[in-house]
Amino acid sequence: MPLSKTYNASEYEDSVYKQWEESGAFNPDSADRGAKPFSIAMPPPNATGTLHIGHSMMLVLQDLMIRYHRMIGDKTLWLPGTDHASIATQNKVEKMLAKEGRTRHELGREQFIAHVETYVAESRARIRTQIRKVGASCDWSRERYTLDKGLSRAVNEVFVRMYNDGLIYRDYRMVNWCPRCHSTLSDDEVKYKPETTKFYYFKFGPVIIGTARPETKFQDKTIVVHPDDPRYKDLIGKEFMTEWIEGPISAHVIADPIVDQTFGTGAMTITPAHSFEDFDLAKKYHRPVVKIIDEDGNLTKEAGDFAGKNARESREAIIEKLKAKGVVDHIDEQYQHNLSVCYRCDTPVEPLPSLQWFVNVNAPTPRGKKSLKELMRTAVESKRITIIPHRFEKIYYHWIDNLRDWCISRQIWFGHQLPVYYCKKEKGGCGETVVSADKPDFCQKCKKETLIQDEDTFDTWFSSGLWTFSTLGWPDAAEEKAGKVKKTGDLATFHPTSVMETGYDILFFWVARMILMSEYVLGEEPFRTVYLHGLVLDIEGKKMSKTKEETLIDPLDVIPKYGADALRASMVVGVTPGNDLRLNEEKIASYRNFVNKLWNIGRYIIEFSEKEPASSSAKQGLSTADAWIISRLNVVVEEVTTHIKQYRFSQAAEALRSYTWDELADWYVECAKVEGGKRPILFSLLRAVLALWHPFIPFVTEVLYQQYREAAKDLLDEKTEQPPLLITHPWPHVQKKYTDKKAEEDFTLIRTIIQAIRNARVENGISASQKIQAVLYSPARSELLQTHEPHLKRLASLDFVTIIDKGDRPSNAIFLKIADVEVYLPLGLMRIEEEKTKIAKQLAETQSQIESLRARLADQQFLAKAPKNIVKKEQEHLAELQDKITHLQEQQEKFTA
Repeated sequence: MPLSKTYNASEYEDSVYKQWEESGAFNPDSADRGAKPFSIAMPPPNATGTLHIGHSMMLVLQDLMIRYHRMIGDKTLWLPGTDHASIATQNKVEKMLAKEGRTRHELGREQFIAHVETYVAESRARIRTQIRKVGASCDWSRERYTLDKGLSRAVNEVFVRMYNDGLIYRDYRMVNWCPRCHSTLSDDEVKYKPETTKFYYFKFGPVIIGTARPETKFQDKTIVVHPDDPRYKDLIGKEFMTEWIEGPISAHVIADPIVDQTFGTGAMTITPAHSFEDFDLAKKYHRPVVKIIDEDGNLTKEAGDFAGKNARESREAIIEKLKAKGVVDHIDEQYQHNLSVCYRCDTPVEPLPSLQWFVNVNAPTPRGKKSLKELMRTAVESKRITIIPHRFEKIYYHWIDNLRDWCISRQIWFGHQLPVYYCKKEKGGCGETVVSADKPDFCQKCKKETLIQDEDTFDTWFSSGLWTFSTLGWPDAAEEKAGKVKKTGDLATFHPTSVMETGYDILFFWVARMILMSEYVLGEEPFRTVYLHGLVLDIEGKKMSKTKEETLIDPLDVIPKYGADALRASMVVGVTPGNDLRLNEEKIASYRNFVNKLWNIGRYIIEFSEKEPASSSAKQGLSTADAWIISRLNVVVEEVTTHIKQYRFSQAAEALRSYTWDELADWYVECAKVEGGKRPILFSLLRAVLALWHPFIPFVTEVLYQQYREAAKDLLDEKTEQPPLLITHPWPHVQKKYTDKKAEEDFTLIRTIIQAIRNARVENGISASQKIQAVLYSPARSELLQTHEPHLKRLASLDFVTIIDKGDRPSNAIFLKIADVEVYLPLGLMRIEEEKTKIAKQLAETQSQIESLRARLADQQFLAKAPKNIVKKEQEHLAELQDKITHLQEQQEKFTA
């Protein structure tokens, strides 16, 4: 049955994916024994709904790598999964409850978590469907979830180990607090938004101080200045009384080099409970830490008359009170700064002190006594991990250098609960703190059943930081003795993983923490290469986000319209690592045409070959066109393979597109029509091209491959390595014996002659259907030209071709010079005067170029400063122009003869 002229993706994609999945091709256990392992741990999408086009980018790029490595024979694992995304998922469910007029507190922790788990189950099902729709060939038999039993055990085990190694501690310290989420945030979970606001200057005793947040200053009683600031030398160490918000206070002056003398007045008061820097100063100088703002964002009793009011909303009232006291010096109305906001809900973050759990990133670890920061840095500096693009390495190091201890406790309900238990004295216990991976039945110290588990949960990035090894069976699949880890099973086979492909925006959120965890737990890198793709932006250049649903492009919407292959191509061609991509439906639609063109090339070859009986052309030897296209296939196989190996996916696709469209379809197929008997070669070429395209656009290539197998079954034998599915087909390899540079040169000449004649027809207004004559003169190439006379006639639309190697050449003809071949197109009905005018114009333009180039090459300054290769190129260009002048003059003489 003939194939339709238009590829209808929706007709094939679901059934093709089902074939792949049922064949077992996704499972690496089917690979040959001894095959080299290649593995990717899929970045687990958050279980917060559906994926958007941005997530498709990582699926497409990873699937491209996975399919390539599977085809070259590697033992290839792509492990899928989802992240419980504690704070994001809890927020999503709380918003859903709010629409029903309910809160999590009304439900209680247990019932609320049950609601979340129901939502997550539905969400994960949608995500699986989307992943399949994109064509992701991941091993579903190994799918994991960050809250499943095995991974939860791994989280607890790592916490206990780090605690026992002195790397985890509990302390009352400054944290980033979100009043909306009612939880701490890590430094990397804080976003910054540019804001223009007011900056206030106050008379504070003998100095003027400045602040953008007067609502935090109620209990400020310490002024700090730079020790070298001459303005305040005489005030250092002094105490004085000054009028302030709630009445007179006693303040004193200290000096510290941390102060920026150029900012504001160079004098500032410290607010220990609401600034990380001020908290450190308070500790250093033994100053009290008094909380002014509470966890709801309201002012505490320390704010006097303002207690209980929202801190930010009270700002103007506080200013009015200070104005009445005559304390306001002046106000800058146009102060620009970055406002700290929660990365999930955009609520302004409140820095405040809280009793939390932290990972100490500076303490020595059992791994060579290096700190966690040193382990992270060394993994990349030693080149055990390569980051692509390389410019992100510098950013990575900068982040490590500025890394503070990591707050890992969160005040939310959904997530891994900390494996910490308190033996409560109020319940008759002894007050002991117990840290245990397994829930203890009683306190070992007092033997009483009075243990209460800490209600806090882990920062999501703690659990996802274990992703590469916890998903492969750790801790059961590893045993450590004398500082060395012995791995078994999948952990031994696939870890370290080969590549971590993800967006550059989570380099610090996640990638760095995976390096931290793997280096600490296993003493090895989690992956050998980090490939960072850019953000997928909307057409206005804004980031797509699940929190802004109006900007989302749902793969489940666009794939039925345009096909998964069109989506995939739009995310590879023209896209480079680390650079953002602007995408809309129009671009995806354009790649539907791209896919349809490949479909029609394949369809034509299959149908053309079906009409032609198997020939004895192989016994007759290869024609120049045959040898050329096969030799060129060798070149493109090598180019595409090299590009993929070096993560240049767009360049690989471009090289393949050029071969498929510009050489195979536009030239060789047309030559096959002229020569005939090309069925075996056409089928062989089609099979290779489909295999090369498969990692990029797998669905259409799989459909065409199966059509090809049916059409070419009489040519297949048991020795031919052609499996029933393209997904398991071997990757094409370079066959040096078929590399034929002479054939490439010869056919390129024939092709260039035909192109030149076609161009001359267009320039002279001769329609493609109008047959014309041509005379070709070449003493050295006459035999080649004679052999390809049928090609010249058909492809250049000539009714008569004369090939000569001596004697006079025609006059009054269009003259074309291609290498050592002269082409004459007798004018006949064409206007001779117009041709003479055109030649005269070309002569004048070429002569002008020569004079300009000669002047440049006569310039001694240019010759002295320009690189030698540039000078050589300019000299070669001058010779080419002089040769062109000679040929134009010869042509001009023929018209005047």
